[in-house]
Amino acid sequence: MVGKAGAACGRGNLPADTTSFVGRKREVGEVKHLLAEARLVTLTGVGGVGKTRLAVQTAAGLSRAFPDGVWLAELAGLEDPALVAHTVLEALGVPDETGRPAAVRLAGHVRDRRLLVILDNCEHLLDGCATLAHDLLRAAPGLRLLATSRERLALAGEHLWPVSPLPLPEPGCPLPGGGWLRYPALTLFAERAAAVVPGFAVTAENQDRVAEVCRLLAGIPLAIELAAVRLRVLTLAELEAGLGDCFRLPGTVKRGGEPRHQTLLAAIDWSFALCGPAERHLWARASVFAGGFDLAAAERVCAGDGLPVGELPDRLAGLVEKSVLVRETDGDRQRFRLLEPLRQFGRDKLAGSGETAAVRRRMRDHYLALAVRSERAWFGPEQAGIFRRMRREHANLRAALDYSLTVPGEVETGLRLASALWFYWAGCGVFGEGRHWLDRALALAVEPGEARAKALWVNGYVATVQGDKDVAVAMLEECRAYARRAGDDVALAYATHRLGCNLLVGDDVADAKTLLEEAQARYRRLGELNSTVLLAGIELAVVSVFLGDLDRAAELCEEACAIGAAHGEQWARAYAAYVQAMVALARGDLDRAAAHGRHCLRVKSTFHDLLGIVLAIEVLAWTEAAREHWEPAATMLGSARPIWDAVGFPMFGSRHFGAPHGECVTRTRRALGDGPYEAAFRRGAELGLKEAIAYALGDGCASPSPSPSPSLERPTPLTDREAQVAALIADGRSNQEIADRLVISRRTAEGHVNRILRKLGFDSRAQVAAWAARASRVPSP
Repeated sequence: MVGKAGAACGRGNLPADTTSFVGRKREVGEVKHLLAEARLVTLTGVGGVGKTRLAVQTAAGLSRAFPDGVWLAELAGLEDPALVAHTVLEALGVPDETGRPAAVRLAGHVRDRRLLVILDNCEHLLDGCATLAHDLLRAAPGLRLLATSRERLALAGEHLWPVSPLPLPEPGCPLPGGGWLRYPALTLFAERAAAVVPGFAVTAENQDRVAEVCRLLAGIPLAIELAAVRLRVLTLAELEAGLGDCFRLPGTVKRGGEPRHQTLLAAIDWSFALCGPAERHLWARASVFAGGFDLAAAERVCAGDGLPVGELPDRLAGLVEKSVLVRETDGDRQRFRLLEPLRQFGRDKLAGSGETAAVRRRMRDHYLALAVRSERAWFGPEQAGIFRRMRREHANLRAALDYSLTVPGEVETGLRLASALWFYWAGCGVFGEGRHWLDRALALAVEPGEARAKALWVNGYVATVQGDKDVAVAMLEECRAYARRAGDDVALAYATHRLGCNLLVGDDVADAKTLLEEAQARYRRLGELNSTVLLAGIELAVVSVFLGDLDRAAELCEEACAIGAAHGEQWARAYAAYVQAMVALARGDLDRAAAHGRHCLRVKSTFHDLLGIVLAIEVLAWTEAAREHWEPAATMLGSARPIWDAVGFPMFGSRHFGAPHGECVTRTRRALGDGPYEAAFRRGAELGLKEAIAYALGDGCASPSPSPSPSLERPTPLTDREAQVAALIADGRSNQEIADRLVISRRTAEGHVNRILRKLGFDSRAQVAAWAARASRVPSP
């Protein structure tokens, strides 16, 4: 079994094993060899045969060969094929808040990288996965894809690897003493049985019976694991007899279909039959969750009609004991999930019971209620917790939105759900996907009304930040026109506010001021107060900065901070801190500017708010330039570039927002010179998001070495892999020896050496060797 939260292997996101990996050593070696020859390998086979586990183990063993990481993109819970690229971006940790197609953003990210990506469970999204795989492989020569699917992707150059069940002894041939050890299926049964029945062991006396159980289950790992758990309540003889009866019952194994798949279904069906009625209801109903779920969700979605709410904790525990549900700890919360073959089985049972429509509607209603509660609570001290909750429930929110936008009669509810999540889309780094759902909902729900009006101003807000200003204006003007006709003062206030923001980033500062002041007046008359309302005052403060009225800007920020602090609000207040940094910088108070900038960055990183993060890094770079700390300024400017690529246009494409940025670039380049400036900028651009944040917050950037040449007094400009290569150069290794040692190609090794020489400003390997020797004697800062 693969755990959902574990340590990554090298760079990447591979989960940790929660159980031992049995019997696939040869297959791992052969799939590794195949990946060395082919850029797309698809592991095919029936559900439960171990495709995902084999893929993860193979990728883990190849981590050193892929300096940019090995990554797992889980697609099982995804219903909308348009979100395949979004899901892979999310798995790779690549933010995308732009209006560009996610597939374009993803192709740009992988283009110059050497990485391995697992596309797990593609069978229900074959067209979407195939299209994405085709485009990525064309864009990125260093990319390898390892797919798992019950069917092939049908692409040119695709190599198939059928995953077979675990080997079994020949029927009718008694095993010699200890002979079971030669068969992985029996070893797997023994390990899983011992985990639930302490002291269980395969012996000379029972090994033939264990072999027969595994033969009945066709050597399918998931079926074996489910059967082994039954030893909690059955003897081995009873387990063998029960399985034998199960496969002999008329109708248990249906006509047609792949025999191994039918065997797995029969084994799961037998496990289902051995559950109590309430557990069977829970299993079937829990299949509507696309991701994990907690007790509260189970109570709201699964309880009722044969499953009393008071019994749910015991029934959940029962399914965990039977290995039907996996229990996971997330902080102080317990969450549960079904393995994918068991979830598919549960969905079939739910459909057979006629409950699918009702349970899916309850699931949607639960997440709609969660979104509405969270929207109201966002203006308060629980913002950070709400962010974490939304992240946990992302897959289920997708499922709820997909239900609402595909089931007749539910579109307006989907519009309400997509709009209620504005704080998640705008505040937590999910602009790109938010735009997807809002665009889709607005295209379906075309009748004017309160729900459409809110979706229009929310989507206008998202589009503005993405730089899609004209489309944003059209949506916001439609919202204002409706609001005036219908007397919807709330929608009119928000649409006016967002039009003012659109004009602000479009450099129409005077008209922006007029609209933002109008919006503020409307909010006051309505008694509206939330994080968005706070932003109106903060955006007016930006207007005041651009108009040179620093005292008014400071006053507006202090007012917003006081209101926010009284309610425990953090997210909008952090934007006020950004404007306060601009004010302090304009006044020449550099210490205060840096303090405000760092505060903004810390808060925004809590919410993964990329716009806030990049604005904070920008103002910190400007502050370092004002201090004449040129190299940190250039490095921070470089680190901001890829974040801007993820958000949209740098500094919104605005002349006013961009002026201090341009001045910082000009002064820093002039002070350092073109070569050192480009080197520092490049080092910053190569930082990941976490590293960029850490660098901007770090004490080391306050007093850098004035010399742009390589220095032991500042952090090394090399990546971890380049540092390894530098150490091997110091050992006198050739490029081929480095390649052999690190399990990479000679060409890749040569590329690392060339980048090291360029970054350090050296001309020879001897200089690198001397630098590495000195660095090894200096403690890390």
